[in-house]
Amino acid sequence: MTKIHVEVIFALPGEQDVIDVELPHPSTVEDAIRESKILDKYPDINMDVNKTGIFGKAAKKEDVLHPGDRVEIYRGLIGDPKEIRRQRAKKNKV
Repeated sequence: MTKIHVEVIFALPGEQDVIDVELPHPSTVEDAIRESKILDKYPDINMDVNKTGIFGKAAKKEDVLHPGDRVEIYRGLIGDPKEIRRQRAKKNKV
């Protein structure tokens, strides 16, 4: 059976966790996240809520991985980016 190496990444402000995992080929994004055990370290990650990506492009949890892929787990937004920009622009006018 062929094995592939991928990275699973989760970032918080001031902290980034990068975990190398070895998986059988074919494996999915979800397989890599579970194998990395990152869910044990960060219990706030909710696989039904947090979005995922591969090298910065949106990916579904059932997408098949390729050797060397970087699986990213994204945090939810704190606020609406457009509203934050409006508030910043309004503050800068004053």
